[in-house]
Amino acid sequence: MKQLTSKITKTLIILIVGFFLVFLNPKGLFDPLRDFFIRIATPFERASYNVGKSFRGTIDFLGSISDLRKENEDLLRENNELSSQVAELSSEKNENKMLREQMDLVPKEDFDLVSSFVSAQDPQRLDSWVLIDKGSSDGISEGMPVIVSNGILVGRISEVYSSNAKVELLSSPTSSINGVDAATNSRGIVRGEYGLGLVLGMVPQSDTISQGDDVVTSGLGSDTPKGLLIGKIKEVRMSQDRLFQEAIVAPRVKYSKLDLVFVIKNKR
Repeated sequence: MKQLTSKITKTLIILIVGFFLVFLNPKGLFDPLRDFFIRIATPFERASYNVGKSFRGTIDFLGSISDLRKENEDLLRENNELSSQVAELSSEKNENKMLREQMDLVPKEDFDLVSSFVSAQDPQRLDSWVLIDKGSSDGISEGMPVIVSNGILVGRISEVYSSNAKVELLSSPTSSINGVDAATNSRGIVRGEYGLGLVLGMVPQSDTISQGDDVVTSGLGSDTPKGLLIGKIKEVRMSQDRLFQEAIVAPRVKYSKLDLVFVIKNKR
């Protein structure tokens, strides 16, 4: 055991001395040996350098991908924001164009009008009511008639809030208004009837109502001005009790497609 330890110690001493002699190279005695070791080590050093360079390149590439991804996310967010702004400006432009066109068609010289856009409608019965974006802060109150272009009546204000109001459409089953055949002056009551739209009822049998005639407001019994257009008579028939005539009236506008309406505050 002592002999083995002695041999190991001698070998280590020889290696350490040899290492210092070769790398310290006193007076250049070991240059050939150093050149030999350097030639052997050079390929390994070159390979190690190339591997390190490749690794650094991979790290840089992954970092550039991360930077590009962040830039793309920023550009996508900016693009979405710009698209939203463009859509908003386009919507405002279309609304302003619609408002100008409709204002040229409504009888604004006869009435004090408040323009309003429809913001919601009855999801169960599309022809029952709509919500508009003007309310009591704009001078709106219950009972005021609501029209569209060319003085076509579509309903009346039924509920009012500070910045919104509910419009009960003429086709609502709870709606009724005095109407008259514009051609014959025969009077009756226009009521909403789900599935049919509008019905002009309570017309005496002695009066004349004809298919194709316009039905307008009579101005009796309400704050609704006289002469607002309601619709056109589509069919004339007897009432179920056979005591009166009645007519199915086709509205001039589709209530489910209302976008812009005008509330009549008062007559000029």
